[in-house]
Amino acid sequence: MREELLSVLEKNSRIDLKELAVLLGAEEIDVANEIKKLEEEGIICGYHTLINWDKTSIDKVSALIEVKVTPQRGQGFDKIAERIYNYPEVRAVYLISGGYDLLVTLEEKTLREIANFVSDKLSTLDSVLSTATHFVLKKYKDHGTVFDKKHEDEREIITP
Repeated sequence: MREELLSVLEKNSRIDLKELAVLLGAEEIDVANEIKKLEEEGIICGYHTLINWDKTSIDKVSALIEVKVTPQRGQGFDKIAERIYNYPEVRAVYLISGGYDLLVTLEEKTLREIANFVSDKLSTLDSVLSTATHFVLKKYKDHGTVFDKKHEDEREIITP
């Protein structure tokens, strides 16, 4: 039940407990207890709402920043990743393979705010060797959700 429960909650964390129990073929109390256990174990880390900011009047600029660092002896990349993710502007930090070591995601109001974060905070850290900033121009799909689904006309064409 655990894997299926996690899959359903990942797609829709607002699903009604009763509906979730029916979907899993389990008792509501068992599902509620399992969710509580998953939260306590740190497997479920939070619940978030995915917003298409492009459809609002609120200005948001997203950026993906690749960061090359010198890992610290005995701590690898963990210590520098922790320093970076503790900045409130940072949305996510990932250890990645390839030419860079970390991928940092930011959301700010302007390009300048992101540029200032990179130059004033990120680039000044001792372990940071270099960065490459990529601005997100458009999101097509995020967390498994397609943003602009095309609604096709399903009516049949009638010809005389």
